[in-house]
Amino acid sequence: MLLNMRENNTPLCQREKERDRLPPIFNHSTSVLERGPKLPYPSISSLMSSANQKRDAAGRCLSSPFILPSIKHGYIAGRELPPLCPEVKQKHRITIDILPPEVKARLSSEPVIPLRTKTTKEFLEDMDRATVSGDWRMVHEFYWTTFGSFLELNAAFKKEANAPFNMTEDSGINTKFVNAVYDALPLTPPDTQKAVLKGIINCLLREWKGRRTKDDLRAYFILVQNPQCTSPATYVIYAHLLRQVAALAEADLYVLMHWLKKLSSKRLKHLVERVHLFISTRLFPSKPEELPPLAKCSWWIPSATKVLSLLNAANSLSSRPLLPYADFYNPSLELTDYMEDYRSWQAQGPSTRFTFCQFPFILSAGVKKAIIQRDSEQQMISTARQSLVDKVSRRQRVDMSLLFLNIRVRRLQLVADSLDELTRNRADLKKKLRVTFVGEAGLDMGGLTKEWFLLLIRQIFHMDYGMFTFQKDSHCHWFSSWKCDNNSEFRLVGALMGLAVYNSITLDIRFPPCVYKKLLTPPVPPCNPDAPVGMATLSLDDLQQVMPDLARGLAELLNYEGNIEEDFCMSFQVCHEELGIVKSYNLKSGGDKIPVTNQNRKEFVQLYIDFLLNKSIFRQFAAFYHGFHSVCSSDALMLLRPEEVEVLVCGSPNLDMSTLQRLAQYEGYSKTDPTVRAFWEVVLAFPPEMQKKLLHFSTGSDRVPVGGVADLNFKISRMDVSTDWLPVSHTCFNQICLPPYKTKKELKQKITIAMSNSEGFGLE
Repeated sequence: MLLNMRENNTPLCQREKERDRLPPIFNHSTSVLERGPKLPYPSISSLMSSANQKRDAAGRCLSSPFILPSIKHGYIAGRELPPLCPEVKQKHRITIDILPPEVKARLSSEPVIPLRTKTTKEFLEDMDRATVSGDWRMVHEFYWTTFGSFLELNAAFKKEANAPFNMTEDSGINTKFVNAVYDALPLTPPDTQKAVLKGIINCLLREWKGRRTKDDLRAYFILVQNPQCTSPATYVIYAHLLRQVAALAEADLYVLMHWLKKLSSKRLKHLVERVHLFISTRLFPSKPEELPPLAKCSWWIPSATKVLSLLNAANSLSSRPLLPYADFYNPSLELTDYMEDYRSWQAQGPSTRFTFCQFPFILSAGVKKAIIQRDSEQQMISTARQSLVDKVSRRQRVDMSLLFLNIRVRRLQLVADSLDELTRNRADLKKKLRVTFVGEAGLDMGGLTKEWFLLLIRQIFHMDYGMFTFQKDSHCHWFSSWKCDNNSEFRLVGALMGLAVYNSITLDIRFPPCVYKKLLTPPVPPCNPDAPVGMATLSLDDLQQVMPDLARGLAELLNYEGNIEEDFCMSFQVCHEELGIVKSYNLKSGGDKIPVTNQNRKEFVQLYIDFLLNKSIFRQFAAFYHGFHSVCSSDALMLLRPEEVEVLVCGSPNLDMSTLQRLAQYEGYSKTDPTVRAFWEVVLAFPPEMQKKLLHFSTGSDRVPVGGVADLNFKISRMDVSTDWLPVSHTCFNQICLPPYKTKKELKQKITIAMSNSEGFGLE
């Protein structure tokens, strides 16, 4: 304010003369840069700012049309601009039009990007010449200049320096040129590669104030793709780059996310792999002396994980994900104390302490399964202990059976008995499951439990039972939409799925993926039992997985170029068949009187999808949802993707018999015995359907657990009996027992008979 008062008391002509004595704008002497911290590579905007501070100190009063590069919307460095000098009349105000040409050329609202005209073709020609001649000076100069600052990065790779670009859909970067430059970098001499790293250091060490500009985001987008960051020698630089990207504002991250989704699957995969390698090396360095002490760089892993979260979001944002979700798993986390991480995540509440469970996409399905199993075991132990304490406190006789969820069923009344048993033992659902078939001798060591699940699921999902319909086109089951006052059997199916996850048993259930989306909506049951559940936001792609023909018809409706109202005569009322009876439903209030037009067809399609997959089966699915969560109510479910829930419930359908042969164990046989060699020759020659039957016969399920065939612990044992006997399986131990058959033909015949008649026979 004092400066303004002095300026106002100075005659205008004197101020004009003082202005003429100011140092020229292009003077890069120390006097121009002495105010503020010195930067390694002063930018044009910083030079302009310093020059303008000198002019202000000299007593010159500028009018509002003179806008400095750092001034936006009337603010400079967070403060309002000083008022215009009241003594200066309007006609005497200095405007940009009367400034000297050398000053006027340097003024702009954004930093001036140098003009660079090198094309991809010219760069590749330079590389070819350098490779042949051995003279790398031109290539070295290009790399040194380009990676020296954010401005130079934009100058080299931006399509047009001043062209407007759609910030979310078009980065304005010549990605083909970026790829060519990075692909050629490993072929250059070591000095050139070091020059690039030094340039990146200069970029990252610059002092940035306020929000990042659009060109800054473009520079980060380019730098994060650098392929050099694969060794510990570059990790300090890489860590600071990741930290700056992770610290960007939400709006900036949103823009970066849209740009990253435009990368090719190959480029995105390499980027993800580099971040994973960085995290794994920081967790388990082969040479700890190559990295700073962990206490001094505790921010490395959180920053890298946040950037990986950005890449995962970009991948999910694509209409078709560029990478499978499993590519974002980090296997090294299986060696960490993930249960401690899980407990910290559970207990932290509003705390900002970093845990991997905050970013569940990075945890493999095996880790999540282990977390759920251990969490389940803790709940089982807690429930059993409470039952034991209650018995003792009442001075009642303690029976060890109270430690289990005991299910006694008759084969001929399997569904009714199972429903009664689960209803009667509702308080014990979180105990270890033990099944007994009435009238049959046998101790349940896991095999009877597996058989109970298999038989019960097979009966409930049979077409004649009416609970589920089988969609022939999609080969999956869907909920029957018939209205029933008692949905207890749907609750039973949900509880069965929950018990399977709780007891680490895979089921042969063919639900479409959207069922598992609905099952996690929400992942934790609401406190209000009447609150809506399972009402997921589903799309045409979800309907395609259930009713592909109808989905194709709706897609054609969306793409129809004619007049929909006149050509189709449709309304917002649809017909739906229930048990052979066709009923009409309005998709919205008064829907029978609202025609479907070209303008509202998207609304019609979305309402129709919501009706088919949500509203028409709401009561049935709500019972199913609550049955599942009555057993699996755990915070660990919040870590799971819908696809991972499906794998936990059903296992993986991908069976690799060659791997199973390599990992098989033997008892009484060796892998070189004639019977064993004949067994594998027969099995490997089976079609996939027969191989799955063999797996079902041996393990009780035709699917592979989450951890792969290695988790099966498959064993082949010798049975010293007559070769007239059929093979016998111990499903609770994933074991098949073979008599010493003499020929391959005999072995194949006996195995085929055993596999085809295994239910209630040969299972122990």
